[in-house]
Amino acid sequence: MTDTTHNDAVQDVAEENKLIAERRAKLEQLRAQGKANGHPNDFRREHYAADLKAQYGEHEKDALAELALPVTVAGRVMRRGGPFVGIQDVTGNIQFYLGKPLQKNSDAWQLLDIGDIVGCRGLLQKSGKGDLYVEINDVADLQIVTKSLRPLPDKFHGLADQEMRYRQRYVDLIINEETRNTFKVRSKIIDGIRRYLSERDFMEVETPMLQTIPGGASAKPFETHHNALDIDMFLRISPELYLKRLVVGGFDRVFEINRNFRNEGLSTRHNPEFTMIEFYQAYADYNDMMDLTEGMLRYLAESILGTTTLHYGDATYDLAKPYQRISMVDAILTYNPDMNPAVFRNAEENLDALKAYARQVGIADSPQQAAWGAGKYICEIFEATAEDKLDQPTFITEYPWEVSPLARRNDDNPFVTDRFEFFVGGRELANGFSELNDAEDQAARFRKQVEEKDAGDDEAMHYDDDYVRALEYGMPPTAGQGIGIDRLVMLFTNSHTIKDVILFPHMKPLSDS
Repeated sequence: MTDTTHNDAVQDVAEENKLIAERRAKLEQLRAQGKANGHPNDFRREHYAADLKAQYGEHEKDALAELALPVTVAGRVMRRGGPFVGIQDVTGNIQFYLGKPLQKNSDAWQLLDIGDIVGCRGLLQKSGKGDLYVEINDVADLQIVTKSLRPLPDKFHGLADQEMRYRQRYVDLIINEETRNTFKVRSKIIDGIRRYLSERDFMEVETPMLQTIPGGASAKPFETHHNALDIDMFLRISPELYLKRLVVGGFDRVFEINRNFRNEGLSTRHNPEFTMIEFYQAYADYNDMMDLTEGMLRYLAESILGTTTLHYGDATYDLAKPYQRISMVDAILTYNPDMNPAVFRNAEENLDALKAYARQVGIADSPQQAAWGAGKYICEIFEATAEDKLDQPTFITEYPWEVSPLARRNDDNPFVTDRFEFFVGGRELANGFSELNDAEDQAARFRKQVEEKDAGDDEAMHYDDDYVRALEYGMPPTAGQGIGIDRLVMLFTNSHTIKDVILFPHMKPLSDS
């Protein structure tokens, strides 16, 4: 940091401390007036800004004055311009006006700062510019209900530091309308998913977040200890195995909007705590899941955004068109025309050639590869060379059984499974498959995962004896899917980092930075 920058920073802190001191002094004046220690709780809002604009925004100025309509609004002060003050509530903005005689006699007016939360009562009027405002004619009709002790960021520059927007999301939400809209869309997406599935006879359920065996996905879990039971436990990485236990129990269609935890790195696409929707349907296969996904995404886009055309960066996606469906091997060959198709079509007989291709595309040798078979190499090559090129909505199908420990093998080609992942903009949004309901095959797949864990893969699955026992009672043919809600919100809001769509993303504490 240069001396000039350091001096500016010191000056900014000193100025902020001065403003905070002035505001604390005003709070003491409010307390001295005996008003609930400066924090009254007797004001009740009756009207919202957006509702008033929708109902009366088109009224002529004189016609609105003749109505003499009393309103009661509340919100945060965002702007002061002479006798007009702009306040912001959860729906939008509106102004109030306090006449000059009242300005001189109102303690609330004299002690008012930008950032304060106020309540006001008065007649709804329209200015010469066509803006609605509340005209306050009685000194008692303006009340500071919460004094803001810290000044808001400069309204022109806003909260410019991106990191501080994440650390102080509450300020970001006050200042930035775009941020508020992002999280309103997120809420609507979750509500829309719940409505879409419920209307198709899916039942919403809840499953454990603390588990003795972390299953349902390939990921490293967070570990904890339960003192009363004196056992080690894990935060769940997926609800999948519990949801399928419910299908065994007779609930044919279930879903859970769930929080998952994976002890992995942070990136623009990854947060260790994230939200997914997982749903399972008996007497269905992975084709049904792909059809359901297309229908759900179109429904969400139309009902929330009013269009099936999404703009993400420089790209445009039309969710109304049928989504491409292509196998993993075909995707590899599409983006690697120099590779020999026969190596991938007969993968188990060409393991050495697959290893050579893996090195060719930059997959470094590692001790874990001792447990890799042909299917694992194919998946790694796909992720390294094709995944990020899947820009338009695409289902990648026919995942090798080796990387799909919970998916049903394909009847015609047992080397692959009836599994898909859904990609948009080179990012995976969903994973689904026809579920493996062969208890003996499932047990063998779990044993393979244990081998990989013993070889050093800390994301490989554990052996879940109780889940195998559940399958032994019999699970009907079933298909299921998980969709990453955070990434879906990124797509719908044109957000390019997952931190923009999570209210409080995980970050390293400032004291440790």
